[in-house]
Amino acid sequence: MNKKDIANIRKEFKLDNYRMQIREIFNVYVKKESGEIYHQVSQPFQMLDQETQELFLSNFKKVLTGQLDSKLFELKFRRDVEDSTQTILFDGLHSDSSEDWNDYMLEIVAKMFAQAVYEFDTVVTFIRGEYRKATRKRDLESEEGGDDEVFSSEFILCSLNKTDQPKKALMFDYIEQEYKPYNVMDPIINLQSPMSGFLFPAFNDNSADVNHILYCAGKANQPDFTFIEDVLNCEVIMTAQEHKDSFELILKEVIGDEVESTIISNVYEEIDKVIQENEENEESETPMLDYKDIERILTVSGVENVDTAKVEHAFKSVVDDEKHEFKASNLVPKTIKISTKLAEVAINPKDLKNVKYITFEGKRCLLLEVDEEVVVEGFRLESQTL
Repeated sequence: MNKKDIANIRKEFKLDNYRMQIREIFNVYVKKESGEIYHQVSQPFQMLDQETQELFLSNFKKVLTGQLDSKLFELKFRRDVEDSTQTILFDGLHSDSSEDWNDYMLEIVAKMFAQAVYEFDTVVTFIRGEYRKATRKRDLESEEGGDDEVFSSEFILCSLNKTDQPKKALMFDYIEQEYKPYNVMDPIINLQSPMSGFLFPAFNDNSADVNHILYCAGKANQPDFTFIEDVLNCEVIMTAQEHKDSFELILKEVIGDEVESTIISNVYEEIDKVIQENEENEESETPMLDYKDIERILTVSGVENVDTAKVEHAFKSVVDDEKHEFKASNLVPKTIKISTKLAEVAINPKDLKNVKYITFEGKRCLLLEVDEEVVVEGFRLESQTL
């Protein structure tokens, strides 16, 4: 799934929406440490009061919020797995009765808590519904299109949330006109920060893909690999940060530890060109870069003595796979930080060519080329000619 696919689904989670029909919601309350189910309840989503629906809809949106390969990951199911989650989800999605659907979801809950132990109670929420998307926009003149013809797909979304114990507080009783301690003991379900979750199936270019699932991590660049492998039965993935770190190590293997700022800037600029060209062609997938692509980028960026064998060896030594491919969008940082004891400078990767590291009168200096006046605390700095 790309960010557009995810955004299209996320925006449909709203009340009384024809394009997002949530039929059933199944909540399972699990006790801490023991992992035992304390309570479970299944009901039509529309039976919930409006305020409760809004709270859950907000939670479901958060499961689908975040950067791809950082907080959201499209995972591929492993083959030949006994009692695979893919099969459970597929059968649950197409089960005729609510009882059968609940039984399938309880199998997934059992997988979740087979090894995981939490110091707090948790609530696992499943919904089953139908997602619809118009095949084309409505033409204002002919009044054709829009919801006249739609793509329709069944889906299951899961959200795992922790519970918090309410804090003691002081309240004011309007009737008695006195201050009283507030001692409510009921746990609060934290729907604002899902611990994890997933959407099945994945959606690519309006088509449901039952061989993939969209997984949500609780924190950016911190996916739960046990959850991915043992609960979802999916292949292991690399985060965007791991892709970036590995790419930097490959650059060091090929270029060396010292490099001119212009070359680094050129490398990121060339990768960005690949991304921009792909977006102009309106292709749905972000381009992937293998060792041959990296060799070309380094060569046109001004790196000397680059050859195929050298880059291939760097891939092998860093990621242990000379055929590995990097997602181009994961390799270009939004900003590059230059840290010194005196100051920190954040700069766009493409502007790094305007930074020079020089020696002047025996002192090491960072030279930053700018094309406008420099203002510090409201004062314009005087320009000096060296």
